[in-house]
Amino acid sequence: MPYPYFDRSKLTILPLAQREHTMTAQDIMPLGAEVLPPDGEGLGKIASAIAKARLSDRAVVMLMGAHVIKQGLARFLIRMIEEGMITHLGTNGAGAIHDFETAMIGSTTESVAKYIFEGQFGLWKETGGLNDVAVMARKEQIGFGEMLGRTIQEGDFPRKDLSIFAAGYRAKVPCTVHVAIGQDIVHEHPNCDGEAIGWASYRDFLVFTQSVSRLEGGVFLNYGTAVMGPEVYLKALSMVRNVARPKGEDIRHFTTGVFDLAPLPDDMEKEPKKTEFAYYYRPLKTVLIRTVRDGGTSYYIRADHRHSVPNLYRMVRGEMDA
Repeated sequence: MPYPYFDRSKLTILPLAQREHTMTAQDIMPLGAEVLPPDGEGLGKIASAIAKARLSDRAVVMLMGAHVIKQGLARFLIRMIEEGMITHLGTNGAGAIHDFETAMIGSTTESVAKYIFEGQFGLWKETGGLNDVAVMARKEQIGFGEMLGRTIQEGDFPRKDLSIFAAGYRAKVPCTVHVAIGQDIVHEHPNCDGEAIGWASYRDFLVFTQSVSRLEGGVFLNYGTAVMGPEVYLKALSMVRNVARPKGEDIRHFTTGVFDLAPLPDDMEKEPKKTEFAYYYRPLKTVLIRTVRDGGTSYYIRADHRHSVPNLYRMVRGEMDA
């Protein structure tokens, strides 16, 4: 006999017009915004590696957490896609939600503290439309991110100019969604189809893996994601190395960059001991040490995303124009 499960038909789903938003289009930084200058040489070296990779037609792959969008950096990411600085951008389910909502109503994010108290957190009608995107992706046999970009670009979305996924669709740059079932507010909704989400997100994983197959001589950026980014990258890298090795090919001479606020050891050459906190911080162990040990280079940029993203864009632009 199966275990009992929750009846979603009893939920009260409210329109987004009744939600208080903590981020609006006015909070998204303009491209000319003044920001603090970069601290140290690491960001400049990553920018140089990106410019070199793109001028040599090598991949520049970025995985990021949703906070990069929530901090109002969409215009910089869109410009990096449009100008060919990024060849693949991936995010988690929350990143897709923030992009979807911003394109739809010019606002996103809610107060967890307020709405979890009321039992209303995440239960907003229009946001559930993202579940329909996953269903359509499976129906048309394309990835979640591609279908999301197409839906926004071709649909009635007043702020599609602020959508990273729409920009990727226009530029034919893969933007992928890497979902963990149960982590996102749309999984609360009665129209959530776990099978469709799983299919669409797994297709995106395979799209991402194909991009990683071009990483030799390229750059991988892990932006504000402590688990999804390192873990998706790790599995994809193992897969492409497995296929490349019998052909006598290498995928080991590339640059990685981690962007976060966590205090990490100065020595990026030595793996921390299991008794140390840093050992369990996946971006350090996976992205900065293990996967570049046989020929790559890594850099850790400890800075607010609102400083590092604009500076990175401007520095890469300068390198490519030089």
